[in-house]
Amino acid sequence: MAGFRYALMCVAALLTVSMSGGHADADDYPARPVRIIVPFGPGGPADVVARQIGIILQESLGQPFVVENRTGAGGVIGTLEVAKALPDGYTLLVMSNTQTANESLVPQRKYELMRDLTPVASLNTSDLVIVVHPAVPAKTLQEFIALAKAEPGKLNYASSGQGTPYHMAGELFKAMAGINIVHVPYRNSGEARSGVIGGQVQMMVDAVPAMAPNVAENQVRALATTGKTRSAVLPNIPTVVEAGVSGYVATIWLGLMAPMGTPKPIIDKLNAAVNSAVRRPEVEKLWAEQGAVPMTMTPEAFDKFLRADIVKWADVVRRLDKNE
Repeated sequence: MAGFRYALMCVAALLTVSMSGGHADADDYPARPVRIIVPFGPGGPADVVARQIGIILQESLGQPFVVENRTGAGGVIGTLEVAKALPDGYTLLVMSNTQTANESLVPQRKYELMRDLTPVASLNTSDLVIVVHPAVPAKTLQEFIALAKAEPGKLNYASSGQGTPYHMAGELFKAMAGINIVHVPYRNSGEARSGVIGGQVQMMVDAVPAMAPNVAENQVRALATTGKTRSAVLPNIPTVVEAGVSGYVATIWLGLMAPMGTPKPIIDKLNAAVNSAVRRPEVEKLWAEQGAVPMTMTPEAFDKFLRADIVKWADVVRRLDKNE
């Protein structure tokens, strides 16, 4: 009996050490710089938001949050790097609906989003805008659709790569408008943006915060925005629905994930810090001026959001495959 009691005491002691160790990790975290991997190019919404949030997290948590761009394969390369990283809270991923779309669009991935990564926090969401190069003889969305129908396969559109929100929004627009335009994938959104501004491609669906300055400078012509209501940044531009494509809505949202197995106390600490950051009045004001709206969720709510988004894009991919 004495031996049994001793064994129970040992087990209890081990459990106490384990539990206190988990809390100590959260209390001490972060004890060194944290890497934020952005799997997209510099200058795009994910990169800009990561750097904005990184500065605030450094202020609130006391360690540098260093943004590193790991581009390629429509976000797959950077996402895989984080999926394979140590689950210690020192490597984070800025992700978007690119990753949820890739679950069905890129079957050869060496990771599964919800198996190999864990949700940390949502960041923001913004509408997209359909723009064309000024040389395109279409002043409205309906004129562009008519032009595309008159010359099937001759017009093209840029995106930042396979599976990105810009690609998926473009393919959804093609399907719902009944047109045939050619997808031209670039390595990142900055190059795609340069492609349409330079006239190498005729059209692009881009994030409002990123493209609005180019619209203002008349480098591109805005035809429609993709939200349910008009963008506060581009209030004179109709929505796609207003322009005649019933039911069309597309957005880009951003969030943070970490390698699966990252301690829950660290996830919760990061979630609280991020939610506090995106609710700052100066952040809300800045994002509102750029056409973005903060999103705040618990890790559990963000998990449900991601799983639902994976299902949504899988359905879109199936419908697009049938139309090919």
